[in-house]
Amino acid sequence: MPSTLLDTCEFREEIRKSRFITLAAPINSAAEAMDFIEQHSDLAATHNCWAWKLGAQYRSSDDGEPGGTAGRPILAAIEAQDCDQVVVLVIRWYGGIQLGTGGLARAYGGGANKCLQQAEKRLLVSRSEISCSCSFSELALLKLRVAEADGLVLEEHFTANGVDLLLALAEEQIEPLQRQLADLSRGRILLERR
Repeated sequence: MPSTLLDTCEFREEIRKSRFITLAAPINSAAEAMDFIEQHSDLAATHNCWAWKLGAQYRSSDDGEPGGTAGRPILAAIEAQDCDQVVVLVIRWYGGIQLGTGGLARAYGGGANKCLQQAEKRLLVSRSEISCSCSFSELALLKLRVAEADGLVLEEHFTANGVDLLLALAEEQIEPLQRQLADLSRGRILLERR
């Protein structure tokens, strides 16, 4: 099951006098990935190569390195670590010794791999949006049951009669939670798919 990073991580290494710094971070959009790359790129460095993956979307850049020697190996490392919703930036300062195309691919892909391996990750659970309503007195218990089911409360709107909620739940948790909430509220709380 794919996972994403909990926070930004960094890996540094020197290969034949070239310095490499690899940065990886979780993302929620393509714009967020590009912002991360723009904010963390070092214009004084020789190359700022990167790749990101967000579901079926992905992009990569060799930033002046020979074609296919930087961006693709970084993207391959993201996929090899079964990561999603991730951006990886590898910054290189040239040290005067040519690495060759194979050496470049190993350096960029290897740095990305090592960075992602040491990063703290969390599994990406696919969730469905569910709406429901409850009374004020049932709200705390409902939130507790949703948290126990590893669900999320996306929105809550207070009305004259109670609270309208928008939840995100894993598919296999919907039916058991529906039974728990029906027991809790004597059948008043109903989960409805959006």
